[in-house]
Amino acid sequence: MTLVSTHGGGFRLLWWLVVQQRGRVAAGSLFGTLSMVVLVLPPYVIARAVDDGIAGGNQAALAGWAGALLAVGCAHAALNVLRHRTMSQVRMDATFRTSEALLAHATRLGAQLPRRVGAGEVVAIGISDVFTVSTTLTIAGPGVGAVIAYVVVAVLLWSVSPVLAAVVVVGVPLFGVLVTPLLRRLRAVEVVYREQQSGLAARLVDIVGGLRVLSGLGGEETFAREYRQRSQELQVLGFRVGAITSWIEALGIGLPVLFLGVVTWLAARMAATGAITVGDLLAVYGYAAVLVVPVASFVEGGHQLTRGLVAAARVAGFLALAPRPADGAPAPAPGSGLRDPASGVEVAPGAFTALVSARPAESVAVVERLGRFTASDATWGTTRVDAVAAEPLRTRILVADTEADLFAGPLREVLAGRGDPDGPAVARAVAAAMAEDIVAGLPGGLDAPVEGQGRNLSGGQRQRVRLARALLADPEVLLAVEPTSALDAHTEAALARRLRDARAGRTTLVTTTSPLVLAHADTVFFLVDGRLAATGRHHDLLATDARYRAVVSR
Repeated sequence: MTLVSTHGGGFRLLWWLVVQQRGRVAAGSLFGTLSMVVLVLPPYVIARAVDDGIAGGNQAALAGWAGALLAVGCAHAALNVLRHRTMSQVRMDATFRTSEALLAHATRLGAQLPRRVGAGEVVAIGISDVFTVSTTLTIAGPGVGAVIAYVVVAVLLWSVSPVLAAVVVVGVPLFGVLVTPLLRRLRAVEVVYREQQSGLAARLVDIVGGLRVLSGLGGEETFAREYRQRSQELQVLGFRVGAITSWIEALGIGLPVLFLGVVTWLAARMAATGAITVGDLLAVYGYAAVLVVPVASFVEGGHQLTRGLVAAARVAGFLALAPRPADGAPAPAPGSGLRDPASGVEVAPGAFTALVSARPAESVAVVERLGRFTASDATWGTTRVDAVAAEPLRTRILVADTEADLFAGPLREVLAGRGDPDGPAVARAVAAAMAEDIVAGLPGGLDAPVEGQGRNLSGGQRQRVRLARALLADPEVLLAVEPTSALDAHTEAALARRLRDARAGRTTLVTTTSPLVLAHADTVFFLVDGRLAATGRHHDLLATDARYRAVVSR
């Protein structure tokens, strides 16, 4: 998927999908073309049956043309089956190929993904947009066939009457001229509609994900009201999309019928004056009626291509999100400190350090810079953090986020992550995170199943499971974001003591405003407006800094 993810563009993505299965697309186009061409033959066969068989009184000729008509019908049915089967394979292949590319790229983005794309956006792209893109590829068969059928009808009509052929040659492109402005307008409106739809889906994911918290705070009605308002706004925009789509579909049906009437009227006048035979009149009517199918294919293909380009642009935009390079400078020697010039924070190696701010987002920003989740001038020893190769960085520096994913599986595997720790190591990590009651309370203990995102655990239990997993990884540097925020005071006090003991000799930075945790810190950094305002031990800062005292005492 390198070509698409590097250069992007909706058309480029569609073309890439065509090239990946060019043989199948070519076969579908061939079957579609033959089906359209065979569809044009019945009027010609009927005309010959009337002129040569009925008008000429030749029963043998009539029987022969009747047999030819039966053969044409059977061929058309067989070709349609082959076309539909082939284009279904094209659609399914494109769906699986695009989904695979999205999944692989999401994996490459890793922890950067939720910081760059909302969950609702990912869901909308992975389901709705992928389906639209894959469906767009199916216009290749009918689209190519419609062009060939248009040319064949023009040639056959020329053999009957150059005037009628000229009407067809001029009239069909006129349909495209009339529909094009609507297609452009549809594309512009649908881009806005899809963006707002993704935003609404993201809001729904957020509401569902935080439903327990919202219910506990009594805020579910507030969010539901806002969601309802945004849904209504999206509904209005959806009506605009539907209105334009209805006009396009109306023109796709109405214009060919009007065209059929004009051609039939001209042919009837010619037959009345003897310029063409009765069989030719039937043939012209049949050609004009058949031409409704390719003309409708033109309109429908243009509509589907418009929607497909919008969806493909969104998929390509996701694939264009560049992951941070895996290669880089070697990691510094063990025992190197971390420094964040933006805030002035310097984390000493082997120390238990706390970071305090009246605005938790400011503390999180420091952690994200030190953990290389955002661009910064942060350094690890004498090396810029963003210059270090990804593998040693992620192995030695671990950011323990309160919203880190918990995958479904046995609790033992959830804690182990990608490692294979022994039983005593798991027990020590569980004890350090004050999670013994979780293991004891689950049927099956460490072998008990944990649902995705820990849905069968309480907020405090999920927090302790995440911390136990981080401690079990035993990184050289642990950057923990609010590791005790969901715990009661008794559990928090015990956990703070155990956390310090478990990380003895290892570099640890925790963001918190809890005095129970801060009392165990070797050094406390106090931030004001994102900058270092004071440094010292917790009790000293309480006695000397009123702003710090106000933050940790509230």
